[in-house]
Amino acid sequence: MPPDQTGADTVSRLLDDARRGDSAALERLLPLVYAELREIAGHHMRRERPDHTLQPTALVHEAFLRMVGSTPLSALDRTHFLRAASQAMRRVLVDHARARNAQKRGGALHVTLDEAIAGQREPAVDMLALDDALNRLGAAEPRWAQVVELRYFAGLEIPEVAAALGISPATVKRDWQFARAWLSKELGPDPASTRDVRRT
Repeated sequence: MPPDQTGADTVSRLLDDARRGDSAALERLLPLVYAELREIAGHHMRRERPDHTLQPTALVHEAFLRMVGSTPLSALDRTHFLRAASQAMRRVLVDHARARNAQKRGGALHVTLDEAIAGQREPAVDMLALDDALNRLGAAEPRWAQVVELRYFAGLEIPEVAAALGISPATVKRDWQFARAWLSKELGPDPASTRDVRRT
C-alpha cells in the first residue's frame, strides 16, 4: 500500500502541526489516511471469529482515538503512523478478547482451512495467546516482532516492510522466517494461532 508522495507530505505536515499543539490537525488527518487504516483493519478482522462484534470501521475509529491520545507524535512520520495504527488495532482486539473471555470462558473460534476458504475468511486465531507470544518475541527479538506486526497484521509486502524498518528485503525475509518458526514453537503444534502465520 505505497502512498503517493503528495499524500505523504500532507500527512507529515499535519503530524508536524499536531506536534505543535494544533488539535484540528488530527481531525484533518483521519480522512487522508482512512482508506489505508480501513485496509489494515480489514486485514486484522479477517483473522477474527466470524461473529466478532467489531466491524472494520469501528476498529479504525476506536484505534485512532486511542492512538492520538497516547502515541508520542514526535516520533511519527506517515509510515510510523500507520504502523502505530496497526499496533493500536491489535490492542483494541486484545482488549475485546479479554472482555469476552471474562464473560464467557473459552478460546478463539477455531475453524478448518476448508471452512475459512469457503467463507472467504482466514482461520480465526486465539488473539490472547498470539498477543502474549508476540510480546515475548518483542522482548527477545524486537525487530522480528516488528516484521510480524507489519507483515501479518498490517498486511505489508516484504519491500514495504524493508522500507518501513530501514533494512533490506533479504533481512525481512530472514526475520520473517525466524519469527514464524519461533511463534510456531511458542504456540504449540499447529494451533489456529500459528497455522495462519506459517502460511502467510
